[in-house]
Amino acid sequence: MYQNILVALENGPADETILPHVVQLAQHFGSHLLLLHVADGWAARNFNQLELAESEEMKQDRAYLEKTAADLRDRNLSVTTHLALGNPPTEILKFAAAQSCDLIAVTSHGHRFFGDLFHGSTITQVRHHTHIPLLVLRAKKI
Repeated sequence: MYQNILVALENGPADETILPHVVQLAQHFGSHLLLLHVADGWAARNFNQLELAESEEMKQDRAYLEKTAADLRDRNLSVTTHLALGNPPTEILKFAAAQSCDLIAVTSHGHRFFGDLFHGSTITQVRHHTHIPLLVLRAKKI
């Protein structure tokens, strides 16, 4: 049912909510997990245009993805990683389409109206622009 599951990771505590769920799905369906983190800081958003060097934040994000992937591979899961640069909803949608994903797994922080106005809502933008099913889990309060 789910051959390719895109897992949008934040490199933060919210990832602890989504990972156990996608691990169970991947084990059950024999799915391939595609771990994606979108670096969206100033350096990441201008990386290609200004031919910048990789920022320390981008290096940390890449290391986080690789460590998470290694932990999942130790559980006999098929995993690849990708560090995207730019606008999170745009990059999630682009990557999901390019990789023929069957499911997009993300966490929600439960912002309400004003929170979404100030912080934006990646999930809202993704769900309005994809036909791929979404697994949205509320991040645990830590």
